[in-house]
Amino acid sequence: MTETGLRAQLSYLLTETERQINRQFAAGLAAEGVSIEQWRILQALSDGHGHSMTDLAEAVLMPHPTLTKAVDRLVDSAAVYRRQDTADRRRVAVYLSDLGRDLVARLNQRAAEHHAEVAAVFGAERTENLMRELTALAAACRPES
Repeated sequence: MTETGLRAQLSYLLTETERQINRQFAAGLAAEGVSIEQWRILQALSDGHGHSMTDLAEAVLMPHPTLTKAVDRLVDSAAVYRRQDTADRRRVAVYLSDLGRDLVARLNQRAAEHHAEVAAVFGAERTENLMRELTALAAACRPES
C-alpha cells in the first residue's frame, strides 16, 4: 500500500524521524545539562581549532541568533571561550576549553550509547546503511558550488 498525504513526502518523514531520534538523544544529554544544539557546537569545536561564528553556524546547521545564544550559554558554563583570531584581529573565534573537552568525552559516550540503542531496535546493518544513504542524499541535494 502506497502512503498518501504527509507520509508520502520525504521531507515529512525525515523531519518526523529527526524529531524522534533527537528526542531520545536529548534525554541522555539532559543529564549533562546540554541541549542537542549545544552538543553539535561542542562536537564541531572538538577538532581543536577555533571557529568563527559564521563557520560554526554552517557546520552545526543553526541560524546566527540561535547559535549566539547557545554559545553564550556554553561560555557561561566555561565549556567554550571566545578569543580574537591571531591571523585576523577583526575575527573572533570560539574554542573548546579543557572543561569542554572533558564534557565532550562524556557526551561522546552518551552519543555512542544512543547510537547502539537505535541500532538495537532498527538493526546495526540497516542503521549503517541508512547513515550512508542519508549522507549520499545530502551530498546529492547540495547546490553546486
